Amino acid sequence: MPTKKDAIITMKSSEMLYNFLENTHLHKKDFAQMIGVTLSYVYNLIDETIPFSTRSTTLERIAAVMDISPEDFVEYKIPQDPILIDETTEFIREKQKEKNLSTVQFLKSFPRKQRLEIVDILRGARPIPLDWEEVSVIAQILDISKEEMYDFWENRLRQLFKISGFNLENNQGLADAMFKSARDYIYKNNK
Repeated sequence: MPTKKDAIITMKSSEMLYNFLENTHLHKKDFAQMIGVTLSYVYNLIDETIPFSTRSTTLERIAAVMDISPEDFVEYKIPQDPILIDETTEFIREKQKEKNLSTVQFLKSFPRKQRLEIVDILRGARPIPLDWEEVSVIAQILDISKEEMYDFWENRLRQLFKISGFNLENNQGLADAMFKSARDYIYKNNK
């Protein structure tokens, strides 16, 4: 007996996309913004005016929005360098599921200009933002406390410092003081 995955693989990618947009009532313009393409490109994919994308980034973004695996598209070729989903992305996905939010609902909670960035975070191509205000918006949408989210943000900053050549071990006192000040400020001033 064919499995659900077999049915998805045998369905044309353009048909899968069309069905998804129809079932979710997601406007094609919103979808285009979420995956970083033009509206006409989305229409061309659905109408099969052009071949369905084989570009891994585009397919991964489409799959992230559709809550499916990129491998469900026959056009997808697994990249040489695997995408690593970090613990922050896993945490965000877990909280999204706990809130019973589809990816489309989650994305619609953000301003249109920010949706592509969130798609790239969800697909593991981008870490959480450095800007605390942007991180706090994610936390607010998912009902995550600032204390819980702070630890992920601090780890992101520590990674950036390390990559930039800041020796955290040699400067532990300074780093600890900076992060203590940041933590105190965030906990006291961001409601």
